[in-house]
Amino acid sequence: MKNGVMFQYFEWNLPNDGQLWRQLKEDAQHLAERGITAVWIPPAYKADEQADEGYATYDLYDFGEFDQKGTVRTKYGTRAELEQAIAALHEQGIQVILDTVLNHKTGGDRPEKFEAIPVDAADRNKETGEVRTIEAFTAFDFPGRGDTYSDYKWHWQDFSGVDYDNLTGETDIFRIVGEGKGWSQGVDSENGNFDFLMCNDIDLDRPQVCEELNRWGEWAAGQFGFDGFRMDAVKHMDYNFTRRFIEHVRASRGGKFYAVGEYWSGDLASLLAFIENTAGELDLFDAPLHYNFHEAAQEQGGFDMSRLLDDTLVKSSPEHAVTLVDNHDSQPGSGLESSIADWFKPLAYGLILLMQEGYPVIFYGDYYSEDRVASPHRRIIDLLLDARRRYAYGEQTLYFDHPSCVGLVRHGDDEHPGSGLALIISNDEAGEKYMELGELRAGETWIDLTGNRPEEITLDERGGGTFPVSPRNLAVWVRK
Repeated sequence: MKNGVMFQYFEWNLPNDGQLWRQLKEDAQHLAERGITAVWIPPAYKADEQADEGYATYDLYDFGEFDQKGTVRTKYGTRAELEQAIAALHEQGIQVILDTVLNHKTGGDRPEKFEAIPVDAADRNKETGEVRTIEAFTAFDFPGRGDTYSDYKWHWQDFSGVDYDNLTGETDIFRIVGEGKGWSQGVDSENGNFDFLMCNDIDLDRPQVCEELNRWGEWAAGQFGFDGFRMDAVKHMDYNFTRRFIEHVRASRGGKFYAVGEYWSGDLASLLAFIENTAGELDLFDAPLHYNFHEAAQEQGGFDMSRLLDDTLVKSSPEHAVTLVDNHDSQPGSGLESSIADWFKPLAYGLILLMQEGYPVIFYGDYYSEDRVASPHRRIIDLLLDARRRYAYGEQTLYFDHPSCVGLVRHGDDEHPGSGLALIISNDEAGEKYMELGELRAGETWIDLTGNRPEEITLDERGGGTFPVSPRNLAVWVRK
């Protein structure tokens, strides 16, 4: 979507009060007015307990409708409230992207015994013991839902590994043994084979499992009118399944269905290989760009800003890059904590929101609050969203030619009168950069939207100007 912006509408520490869907419904108009075109919602189905964020998946078919795991609603509300929020977003022309967790399940209703073998956590291809009988909660009967929507019941045969032996109380990684059993091969090679992540690892090499998940994907997309899926943990899932799953759901929706995968790795080659192996069916979050932001924020003036875009997805495969600053996994206290320091966040948001390439994401914690503490960045994000909507059009020229002061120009287009901008950011002292907008801009007067710089710049005969920026800050220059 041209100049589209996705909003991640959750963070780890939201209260367990069942109010998120109601809040989202009331917020739909405001989001649309800010230029948000898609909202990524958290896993909306029943987890193993009400307080869980949704990633400890229990029943994909229960969106807060059935009395299971001691609750009807999820952490975020009921199915009816979710449907009302989706309707409100659609009324405002905003797409709804569901966080989709198909890598694992947990909270089984009954234990089952089966054969398994422990493996090394650092090399899952290395066995550390003998085959033995273990017990795990791998039977999913869904007593509150019964056969509504699906009569499929999950058992140990549907999983490739577990992380707990109920017989001995031992916590370890156990690969399930049996005919046709083994780790999937189309996964990341970290730890030898990164098929197993947590809980009961779904066996995506089992045809019955793939058929059931395909049925669920088609059902969920149709029932709720979702416009896309954010696919969780794709580095741990057979890319053949992921590709076929998205192809199936997309076909059921008439070919129009968005998909973005979370392949959380700073290794660009791994992301590019996934895109190739899935025939470009999914976009990916640009984790390498996030890690560049993190490094720049940590090193402060010692970081060479001219390499900020090096080895990133947005530079190497921009048509598949979903750019972000932070998310729930990188925020403080999370398992992959790598949050961007507050001083650098405006610079990072300035870049992802105003550059030509990439599909930018705004994080709830950066816009509203994180762990109930109001974000200091809402004003600048609103300003940048407004600048994106009004000025960020046309071809782009990059000026990443200095170790502390870099910038870019958007030249504007005929469809958006008055569009075009010059962005300049500095991670150190005050700086300035000569940048050209083109001869047709000669004589124009330009001002800084952020208010950080009071000057007015008159463009020369080539449509160029020397644009200043304050220390450790950004400036967004537009025609007065």
